[in-house]
Amino acid sequence: MAVDYGDARTGVAVSDVSGTLAGEAWVIHNKNPDIIAQVISEEAFSRDVSTIVVGYPRNMNGTIGPRAEKSEWFSKLLRSKYDGSDGDIEVVLWDERMTTLSAHRILTDTGNHGKKRKKNVDAVAACLILESYLPYYGSTEQNPSNT
Repeated sequence: MAVDYGDARTGVAVSDVSGTLAGEAWVIHNKNPDIIAQVISEEAFSRDVSTIVVGYPRNMNGTIGPRAEKSEWFSKLLRSKYDGSDGDIEVVLWDERMTTLSAHRILTDTGNHGKKRKKNVDAVAACLILESYLPYYGSTEQNPSNT
């Protein structure tokens, strides 16, 4: 499962069961980080997710800016949902430079403009994060059944 955490909307994408393609994607329309983390946690448990990948938007020069700091903080909040639980869900940060820009470009190229694009861009960005992570994850010994 990939998360594109944002101030107003948060994109979420889940891989197919083979862990090779981004499958379903949606947007959580909420600004409260605790509620967002709870919704993601419930979805992760119900879908038997093994890993949650949180987009980590470093600056182009590799430094950590305010958006990356928010992602770090949110990943810690997500991890706290699993403390003492039976579920073994790993929460990792994944470099996502340019995914939102790429998502806007994809939506523009497919004829999605204005409010329609704004409504979907976070879900597309989450898919891009997931699709960049899956080849790495699939090449490890872990080989996910559902990320």
